[in-house]
Amino acid sequence: MTEHHTRHRVVVIGGGYAGTLAANHLRMRTDIDITLVNPRPNFIDRIRLHQFVAGTGDAMVDYDTLLGEGIQLLVDSATRIDTATRRVRLASGRTLDYDHVIYAVGSTAAIPSVPGAAEFAFPIAEFESAQRLRARLDELPLDAPVTVVGGGPTGIETAAELAEQGRTVTLVCGATLMPSLSTPGRKYVATWLSRHGVAVFESDVVTEVRSDAIVLAAGRVRPSALTVWTTGFGVPRLAAESGLRTDVLGRLLTDETLTSIDDDRIVATGDAAAPSGQPLRMSSQAAGALGAQAANTVLSHIAGTEPAVINLAIIGSCISLGRRVGIRQLARKDDTSVNVYIGGRMGARIKEVTCKIGLGKIRREARKPGSLIWPKGGPRPAQPTSATPVVTAT
Repeated sequence: MTEHHTRHRVVVIGGGYAGTLAANHLRMRTDIDITLVNPRPNFIDRIRLHQFVAGTGDAMVDYDTLLGEGIQLLVDSATRIDTATRRVRLASGRTLDYDHVIYAVGSTAAIPSVPGAAEFAFPIAEFESAQRLRARLDELPLDAPVTVVGGGPTGIETAAELAEQGRTVTLVCGATLMPSLSTPGRKYVATWLSRHGVAVFESDVVTEVRSDAIVLAAGRVRPSALTVWTTGFGVPRLAAESGLRTDVLGRLLTDETLTSIDDDRIVATGDAAAPSGQPLRMSSQAAGALGAQAANTVLSHIAGTEPAVINLAIIGSCISLGRRVGIRQLARKDDTSVNVYIGGRMGARIKEVTCKIGLGKIRREARKPGSLIWPKGGPRPAQPTSATPVVTAT
């Protein structure tokens, strides 16, 4: 590594999978002052939140075990990126001067529009909501009816975790059970859920949530002492509130190098980035690679070289079914599933290894910046599309 005389100030906003790896990756240069801003003092391993809720695992990790030497962790929340003065304004009243920002604010639970859901349902996408859900579960008798709304990986894993403990669980999918799985993969998951007593309503939709029940289409009422809401994700509105252009969901619009289309000193990564208006699937699998790519883009901007475009393939997914069984769905580089999966105890082992790899990549990057490798070759648009829906904050 070459020593440089000018110090470059980079503020990384968000300490999730993408932001933490990006901060470590920036240490490929020794002349960068790196500040990581995160609202919590600990890293949240979100892919284990369903375990935390069920009391079968932990989801909190000490940043001291993840961040490389020299990175300043600032426990605070960014409230605005002032691009004119190059300052990040924080909830505490502090400001941070920057030369470059990595925007890695991640995703949140979407605010449900179903009547009663905001009042009575418990989301699981963030640690604080998971804490409230776990406390409520601890108050309930084992035979109290629990409803999980959402047929994606979070819904399935939560329902499976609770069913394995002997709870009475209903899973309402709203459409298709885990549509990204192959037909054989979906059948495997459905069979496991059925054998463990989970009542699966695949095509049913929840039209109302009450304190002690859910209402399905056609007015059918089912008792529910606790309703867990796992459908939909949103993103923080920091980009929009900072006057930067976003997509309809609120993700920062970037080019294919992850650079903001409004300001080349701001680079986005992870769930809150919308490159060419066509974001990648929200996943921890993509987050690490996107974190490294965002850091590489900043390094290129500093060096005055042309940054590389996104080159990432998402190849399948892993789902846990309780603590002893899982499924590894194989997929092509374009993230479309093939009719091949690995289930049973081997599937569970692959899932656990995959979870550990997520943190392992971050730790390795802390030890050896620039070490991350990832599958490449996934499809991306040749040019940004002019017809992309855009929301401009005022």
